[in-house]
Amino acid sequence: MNELDRESFVQIVGSVFEHSSWIARNSWDKRPFASVEQLHHSLCDIVRRASEAQQIELINAHPDLAGREAQANQLTAQSAQEQTAAGLKRLTPEQNSALEKRTQEYRSRFGFTFVICARLNEKEAILQSLEQRLKNSRVQEIQTALEEIFKIAHLRLRDLICDPLRSPGITTHVLDTANGCPAGNMQIEFWRLMDGKRELLKTVRTNSEGRTDSPLAGAALQPGEYELVFFVGDYFATKNPAPAQIRFLDRVPVRFGIADAGARYHIPLLCSPWAYSTYRGS
Repeated sequence: MNELDRESFVQIVGSVFEHSSWIARNSWDKRPFASVEQLHHSLCDIVRRASEAQQIELINAHPDLAGREAQANQLTAQSAQEQTAAGLKRLTPEQNSALEKRTQEYRSRFGFTFVICARLNEKEAILQSLEQRLKNSRVQEIQTALEEIFKIAHLRLRDLICDPLRSPGITTHVLDTANGCPAGNMQIEFWRLMDGKRELLKTVRTNSEGRTDSPLAGAALQPGEYELVFFVGDYFATKNPAPAQIRFLDRVPVRFGIADAGARYHIPLLCSPWAYSTYRGS
């Protein structure tokens, strides 16, 4: 990114903030950037220093969740993927009605679009957050909306530059469905199973987004049987402290086989203190 001329930089990075390439344009002079994080910080700092009118314009550049643009297939590719990931294409009639009613109420109250990082929330969590944020002041909501936009930008920027989730290997994403948020700081063990034995390959903790900072395994992964062990009980003990003897879930093992070492295996975990689900994601 540091070698790009201004127009190329804006063309590539401009999509990180929805329909707001001016942010990337104003950041070009800040080069060189030592890391993706430094670039993200520079972009966000430009937004923070912008006038309130510019900030509102940025917020309003985002589409309504499951709104008319989504129904007419007029979303940007990134927004479409993000809304799909949050389950907004699978709303029940009751959920769709509630979302439409509350987003209209939100816009009437604050004068701008309700924005939330859809990739870090499921549809139930989005509806719950919308209900709660209607209680905020306008000043609070401007700041909250911007913070959500910064999360969106960070994920888009990471995909754009690092692209770790599209590379061969194993990745995961843990969502706390009880509290409607990513499960940050959860311990995960990564094991290989071979000839009746278990070999611990790695122990990591999820970051604030519920992901690991790097893939659990890269392209050098060998075909075979593996297991991820999620320390769900310890995580929820920090959220809702309770005597250990009344825990339902403790450690959740997910055992899976890999046949193609050159493929990517994304294994999300959606969990509460009482239930979990998983699948091979993309």
